[in-house]
Amino acid sequence: MQTIIPVSLTESAVEEVKNIMQNKNIPEGYKLRVGIKGSGGCLGFAFMLGFDKKKDNDIEFETNGVQVLVEKKHAMYLLDMEVDFHDGDDARGFTFAKKSKVDV
Repeated sequence: MQTIIPVSLTESAVEEVKNIMQNKNIPEGYKLRVGIKGSGGCLGFAFMLGFDKKKDNDIEFETNGVQVLVEKKHAMYLLDMEVDFHDGDDARGFTFAKKSKVDV
């Protein structure tokens, strides 16, 4: 059975996640959790990142060397998303964007 990989991380995001895991005392056995908050109504969703242990309702996969957890119910909202990390003079942080664009 093939594992669904709903979200990917760019090289800069992977580098920052690994940096955080090494320097911020993330407990052994914790993995990157990618998810959503919100109802998807008028305000839409807010994407979230954190570190957590695997739960029964999680999809677990590896992207660019980082172990990632996504709740099964969040996977459809994260399909084709890419997490990037920007560290510039104007802003610093993680961003979420669709990987593919459809021309109509």
